[in-house]
Amino acid sequence: MKVKLKIICLLAVLWMQQGLYAQVGKMVSADKQDAFVLAEGSFVAPLLVDDQEMVAVKRSATALRQDINRVTGIMPVAFSQLTGDAKKQIIIGTIGHSRFIDQLVKENKIDGAQLRGKREKFLIQTVQQPFPGVDEALVIAGSDKRGTVYGVYELSAQIGVSPWYYWADVPVRKQEHLYINRGTYTDGEPAVTYRGIFLNDEAPALSGWSREQFGGFNHKFYEKVFELILRLKGNFIWPAMWGNAFYDDDPDNGVLANEMGIIMGTSHHEPMGLAQQDWKRRGNGDWDYSKNSAELKNFWRTGIERSKDWESLITIGMRGDGDEPMSENANISLLQNIVKDQRKIIADVTKRKASETPQVWALYKEVQDYYDKGMRVPDDVTLLLCDDNWGNVRKLPELSAKKRKGGYGMYYHFDYVGGPRNYKWLNVSQIQRIWEQMNLTYHYGVDELWIVNVGDLKPMEYPIQFFMDMAWNPERFNENNLLQHTEEFCARQFGVQYAKEAARLINTYTKYNRRVTPELLNEKTYSLHNYDEFQIAVDDYKTLLLDALKLNYLLPADCRDAYDQLVLFPIQACANLYELYYAVAMNHDLADKKDIKANLWAAKAETCYVRDSLLTRHYNKEISGGKWNHMMDQTHIGYTYWQQPEHNVMPALKRVPQNKMAPLPPVFVEADGYVSMEAEHYTRAMDGVDTHWIVIPALGKTLSGVTTMPVTLLPDRETYLEYDMELTSIGDMKLNVLVSPTLNFNGNRGLRYAVSFDGDKEQIVNINQTYDTRLMESWQANSINRTVTIHRITTPGKHTLRFRSLDPGIVLQKLMLDAGGLKPSYLGAPESKNK
Repeated sequence: MKVKLKIICLLAVLWMQQGLYAQVGKMVSADKQDAFVLAEGSFVAPLLVDDQEMVAVKRSATALRQDINRVTGIMPVAFSQLTGDAKKQIIIGTIGHSRFIDQLVKENKIDGAQLRGKREKFLIQTVQQPFPGVDEALVIAGSDKRGTVYGVYELSAQIGVSPWYYWADVPVRKQEHLYINRGTYTDGEPAVTYRGIFLNDEAPALSGWSREQFGGFNHKFYEKVFELILRLKGNFIWPAMWGNAFYDDDPDNGVLANEMGIIMGTSHHEPMGLAQQDWKRRGNGDWDYSKNSAELKNFWRTGIERSKDWESLITIGMRGDGDEPMSENANISLLQNIVKDQRKIIADVTKRKASETPQVWALYKEVQDYYDKGMRVPDDVTLLLCDDNWGNVRKLPELSAKKRKGGYGMYYHFDYVGGPRNYKWLNVSQIQRIWEQMNLTYHYGVDELWIVNVGDLKPMEYPIQFFMDMAWNPERFNENNLLQHTEEFCARQFGVQYAKEAARLINTYTKYNRRVTPELLNEKTYSLHNYDEFQIAVDDYKTLLLDALKLNYLLPADCRDAYDQLVLFPIQACANLYELYYAVAMNHDLADKKDIKANLWAAKAETCYVRDSLLTRHYNKEISGGKWNHMMDQTHIGYTYWQQPEHNVMPALKRVPQNKMAPLPPVFVEADGYVSMEAEHYTRAMDGVDTHWIVIPALGKTLSGVTTMPVTLLPDRETYLEYDMELTSIGDMKLNVLVSPTLNFNGNRGLRYAVSFDGDKEQIVNINQTYDTRLMESWQANSINRTVTIHRITTPGKHTLRFRSLDPGIVLQKLMLDAGGLKPSYLGAPESKNK
């Protein structure tokens, strides 16, 4: 029964993932009937892969074996030759590269027309008696190597291995039985030809982490990145480039990309397959084509020679050194000559027409100005349009424009270094805006290349998932199903029962972060006085954090590291940042008024600043046992201009000297027909000869309690409290006195107090003369004793209330004068403003 329940729970997760993630259909079944047995008890179907198959497919088959082992605890056997020993098999291969797949096509056991001439398409199909001695097979066939690889990873995802199992530590649920519904499954062809990510602005976080984990940006690091891209059905990358050179840093990097089926490119300002660092390490002279063309051409030739036999999308054109504009006198004819010479190098090195090598020209920043002024490149070159670095598309083709052979691409940003300020620390990208802008992009004919700047990769996991899913099939998304995608993502990572709430949290925190990026946030962003704007913004994040913490404790323990990375940490870190800047704003505002409470807000700001460092340490050192150390090293507090500070800097605070700034006695102001006063906030406290007042901090239901000492003496007549107030109403008013529920411990005489206004005759009240259980039950259980006296106020203006304890043991908490507007409430009305 327990096993069956586990299977049902797994299937619920797998069912949810089918919605917007893919159009493949649900393959995994809880029922053995009419299903292929992938795993049952000690049996796991072996894998058959032709030994002549491409390396990328072989590597993915090895990954599938490991994934099945993660789920079942049993490592499947792998064969490269037909064998009659296994009656049920998983057959993996690419049409034209696998004799097994080709034979199945020839015998019409799978439909070759579904694969021939297709791009990156897979079929997953159950086949009866595929070969002699084999009763049934689950066939994963691809139109090309990536098609097969995507089919393999589709099966992995459907049996419960998230694409984020490594990069977000998503747990894999163990299952003893895995059944695959008989039928044929496919996700069609991708809508966008090149779909990838750009690792950028990768210092100090990703660079520090990669050095500690792998020794740098080497093939061990990129193996993890490439696998993620393939599991997300991507195929392209611009590699890390801050102080790094992909091919130069590790000769195995390029080999690995080619083996795994990743198409390599270089960023918008790094032409001809070479990194900026390649030039810094080996270039001679200036990065200036008008003065140093011979050296630059020789340099560019080395880039094409190095990558000529591998799949690449070559960036052409030229910008200034270090991602800067070219010189002011650079002109269109110079750039056109640069492109012409680069294409000649490509043709010379590859021994093919330049048009046969895919190329891209990025219209980034000032380069778009050259295009707008009339510069053109050959029709086979992809024109890479760009956003404004903030997720707002700058340019799209005219709907009436003639089709280009090279088509159009879009360079988009989830991370940016530049004015008016960097945003690198946390995810600030709403999928609603991504969808709206990329939907616009797609419907204007931009479908050759989608590349997104993801910074350090973490913590941009969810927008990366969305971007790659949308690049595969933009038509599946619309304004009404975006949150559904978030829910399905969360179901994959945490389970169906937690998906809606986790999705709401992600949806909300990215909305808040896009209002203003954390790096742009400061004490002046929100209005402190208008509409309570700053307070509301802080409270919104506090409320979200409370909800995030609640869900954290409901989740299975093995999901919490993933949840912390994807949901909890960004909310907790930003909620704290909002509190920090609110405290700074309050400190400045009160200090300018010479109010000593400014010092309390300064202390709170300092506490938040320390908490920020502790949260950073938690992410780096504690999540997943310290696996992600350095990933939160990005500075984010203390910006003074667009570039990040070298380290976080505590915002400037103001202090009010106490010896110069005794606060003025409060005068409470009537509003909405009442005056409410915390007992501690008296205008005057007069001590007698033998007795005096003390404040007991935090006692009671709201702020504190005030009582007389010593508790063994009757307070003398000179021991009293006074509260000044400004009244606009006149007439009979009710004074509500709220005291602690102290019992009549004094021989049932009761505890008494006296109240009066403006020196009039005192009214004496005994709060508990009799030990009446029925009366006491309400104020004992509710932790308050409320008594009421009536006073006539005949003139508006300033009035003084005097309160005297006539017996020790009375603890005053709050006083409320009802001029006709006091409303029922459990805690009493909030304290009135004073002047």
